[in-house]
Amino acid sequence: MFTTRPEILGTFGVVTSTHWLATASGMAMLEKGGNAFDACAAAAFVLQVVEPHLVGPAGDMPAVFYSAKTKKVEVICAQGPAPQAATIEAFKELGLDLIPGSGLLSTVVPGAFGGWMTLLRDHGRLSLREVLEPAIGYFENGHPMLPRVSDTIGTLTDLFTEEWPTSGAVYLPGGNVPKGKELFRNKAAAETYKRILAEAEAAGGSREKQLETAYDTWYKGFVAEAMDRFCRTTEAIDSSGRRHKGLLTADDMARWKPTYETPASVNYHGWEVFKIGPWGQGPVFLQTLKILEGIDIAAMGPASPEFIHHVTEAMKLAFADREAYYGDPDFVKVPMATLLSEDYARGRRNLITDKASHELRPGMIPGFEEQVGKMLANIRIAGQSGAGGATVGEPTLASMVASSKRGDTVHIDVIDKWGNMIAATPSGGWLQSSPVIPELGFPLNSRAQAFWLEEGLPASLAPLKRPRTTLTPTLAFENGEPRLAFGTPGGDQQEQWQLGMFLRRVHHGLNLQEAIDLPLFHTQHFPSTFYPREARPGHLTVEESIGAAAIADLVQRGHDIEKAPAWTVGRLTAAEKSSNGLLRAAATPRLMQAYAAGR
Repeated sequence: MFTTRPEILGTFGVVTSTHWLATASGMAMLEKGGNAFDACAAAAFVLQVVEPHLVGPAGDMPAVFYSAKTKKVEVICAQGPAPQAATIEAFKELGLDLIPGSGLLSTVVPGAFGGWMTLLRDHGRLSLREVLEPAIGYFENGHPMLPRVSDTIGTLTDLFTEEWPTSGAVYLPGGNVPKGKELFRNKAAAETYKRILAEAEAAGGSREKQLETAYDTWYKGFVAEAMDRFCRTTEAIDSSGRRHKGLLTADDMARWKPTYETPASVNYHGWEVFKIGPWGQGPVFLQTLKILEGIDIAAMGPASPEFIHHVTEAMKLAFADREAYYGDPDFVKVPMATLLSEDYARGRRNLITDKASHELRPGMIPGFEEQVGKMLANIRIAGQSGAGGATVGEPTLASMVASSKRGDTVHIDVIDKWGNMIAATPSGGWLQSSPVIPELGFPLNSRAQAFWLEEGLPASLAPLKRPRTTLTPTLAFENGEPRLAFGTPGGDQQEQWQLGMFLRRVHHGLNLQEAIDLPLFHTQHFPSTFYPREARPGHLTVEESIGAAAIADLVQRGHDIEKAPAWTVGRLTAAEKSSNGLLRAAATPRLMQAYAAGR
């Protein structure tokens, strides 16, 4: 089969990410003698530089990884929680019924930096200087700006000029929109990372000691102090149309620590798939696999209307359960064992017919009836809620060309020669999320918009609670052996695009690049995680390259079709370790910036 790029093959190591400079920086770490964890962290810091409309230093990060040393699969949760002052009552007193999708009110503790320092301390090999040098170099000396970043800044010029002048000082040098493909610098961000590095090295001691000092500099030192001061003294306009101060404090920062967790997992046709827990949407992927397990996916063409219909209908059911049951398990009871059970999946599977559902149909688990009822009463239907179609949240929607004001996400997969494997999906802290903190050179995140301001829902806001993130990297074993690391940006679409690729790899024998290149699809049938939290019942986006006949078939089945131009949906990357030890990697050609490398 023709593919847009070769599937990368090698034995030394493979790195794939959503930007070629990050991929190259990750490979540089492997060449220095670093492992997959060093490479992933270095790539992640570079992505903060080159894709600032998709991820920033003050964002968040979940990763799922396999350590060849410990022989374990673990999740590192670097998703920060809500500030202690973030209560439903506090938002209601401000006259809000939704948490704004931008501005300072929607900030949670920025967890990504702490997650990377913890991962490097416990599992990496290289020094902090070696890992940070590529990002610092690009911040200080410049990098070729992506045209999409330039376009995004162009749409925000009035905001950055009139309301967020600290952002304008960084992203409108000389008062002008920086041009695509020309060098762009962020000296303030470079100085922030150089100061962190200097304080860490001044502390002396082992690499582990320096990484711990860097961690403390962020969460208990000058970084936390600058964030605290900015939130207390700055009133920033947000998507509510009003100006608000932030709730995040230095004490919130100092109290938080990233955690290692046991992943959620299911078995599926000889594969074991590992995801983050229900504080994110990862189990949606697992639930959908269990629903599809009793359907002959292998008998359907990998881009056929039958395939798209059955996968979409199964996804609708799993996402309905996300809304009804998923939340931070430290705060709410999540019936995960039931949701991933064979009996439950069989009952859900029986709801799938040849016709597209236009209803949100969560399963009814005994003891959760009131909670499910509250969720169903809270649905906001697009075009009926009066939210005006605001474009503030994370998702990459049908035509990625038309979503320049939205934030998004990045993704990285790495496998090294020792067999270490990691998939990570950093996000948040986008240049359009909130004003730049001038002393630091970057903005805070807006992840709190994933909370609801209604009591009694699993994702209801509470102090120190994690928002239910959409970030959802994936690891998979085949016949007990570590095999795949993969993921994608895309908000609520992340599980959907990943699932199509995985099923094509498992059931149709496609290589990674073939599976990524085939037309992609997704639904917005369920409530969005992002402001203004609307649902589009029956909706299905498909890339038009699937063909007119297939689209007509899906329309006949009752799907509300939105045609996306070819090569505009999804930003998948993936890496694989074959049973013979050969390493493979692939990256989407869509947007012409993701890249896989290896040797």
